[in-house]
Amino acid sequence: MSLKSFTSNSKISVFIIILIVGMAITFETLQQLYYIKRFQLANDVTFFGILKAQSFRWLIWLVLSFFLIGFIKKITQNKVTTSSIFKLIFLVFGLVFLNIIVISLSQILSSETTFSLTDLFSEYIPFFTYQKAPIYTLGYIAISLILYFYFENEKLQIKVQKLSELELTNHKLYSALKGKIDEKSTVLNIKIGNKRKIIPVDQISWIEADDYCVKVHTTSKKTYTMRSSLKALEEKLNSNFLRVHRKAIVNMNLAKELHLANTPNLILKNETEVPVSKSNLKTVKDFLNSI
Repeated sequence: MSLKSFTSNSKISVFIIILIVGMAITFETLQQLYYIKRFQLANDVTFFGILKAQSFRWLIWLVLSFFLIGFIKKITQNKVTTSSIFKLIFLVFGLVFLNIIVISLSQILSSETTFSLTDLFSEYIPFFTYQKAPIYTLGYIAISLILYFYFENEKLQIKVQKLSELELTNHKLYSALKGKIDEKSTVLNIKIGNKRKIIPVDQISWIEADDYCVKVHTTSKKTYTMRSSLKALEEKLNSNFLRVHRKAIVNMNLAKELHLANTPNLILKNETEVPVSKSNLKTVKDFLNSI
């Protein structure tokens, strides 16, 4: 399963984001607790106390990440360009900087010391920049990728839905017209040397079997040989072409007379005589009687 398909589901996307934030909070809490214990910086610090502070800071990060939603959605609606990528980079760094400012202010205001701009810019902002900027940046990059894949999949789903509706419409149209349209071939494509000869079927008077090939006789009295079988052509040609013999198919629109002699045959309008087998005689009679 690809990352794109995995993050396409909204519930999965939200779960991934929550998991990333949860892992980051837990990691930073354990890291900070380790340094406090290792260097004996304080005695009354607990895991849950640090966890509460870290959760508050990451909540700020999460709230500010909503600025990314609209931006990512906008760039996925259009073609991703170098300009949009640079804008995304500036947005990510801007949000990280804003995070640093907010948590620095909240930290200094919650402390017992008097508020001082000097302390804010010389101590708190540098400290939280070193501590938070890298992981906040990675977090915003991760959430940007998740949002990008989610909106790309959403856009793809809309296209698939439109194609499905188009397919359904075309299927209905096809079904409505199926009975009205003759799907049989209207031309024969015959290879003659290095060229192709296109013969309209209404110009074919009859077709004669000739070993592994057939001879196509036209109304202009020209004959063309093509590699095919009568059975294959019989399936392609429309209903006025009738198999009258195991070696002959006739264009019944060009039939003039049926001679019922010892050897039945059809006389075409160009006076060509085509034999009719006894097994096909009834079919020929029925066709002529239906006209």
